[in-house]
Amino acid sequence: MTVGPPATVAAVREIVSRVVDPEIPVLTIADLGILRDVRVGPSGEVEVVITPTYSGCPAMAHFESEISAVLGQAGYGEVSVTTVLSPPWTTDDISADGRRKLTAYGIAPPVGRAPAGPVNLSVATHRPPEVVCPRCGAVGRESARFGSTACKAAYVCTGCGEPFDYVKAI
Repeated sequence: MTVGPPATVAAVREIVSRVVDPEIPVLTIADLGILRDVRVGPSGEVEVVITPTYSGCPAMAHFESEISAVLGQAGYGEVSVTTVLSPPWTTDDISADGRRKLTAYGIAPPVGRAPAGPVNLSVATHRPPEVVCPRCGAVGRESARFGSTACKAAYVCTGCGEPFDYVKAI
């Protein structure tokens, strides 16, 4: 039996939804769409289910630690964090609020929907989407297929000339 506040799915979700991404600290796990489920057992035990943005994501240990910490601080005693790989995360899982936060932070959110099936990373067949600058709204041009992380491309604005990251639709 756990000791602490009554565990409800809504209460636990509210708390863990505030855990932030260490790479893009304006986004939470809820904004990213990696928070898949919250379960509360009959004795008040809590399970939080998350999924990585890609296999081998180094932030997963951080997320597990932070989820356990915030729930522990809130008085929940028996907490487990489960990582699931299916269904796989895609950029379609980023919330509308998360996309607004990315833009305000200076990162262009994904354009369009994630491709179905395996992702083709071949430069020969790659046609970058029309990505707009998060600062001025002008169209950007891709300067490098891979940016600060593998899920981002580097762009330069054709209007203001500023560089910016673009989160690829994956």
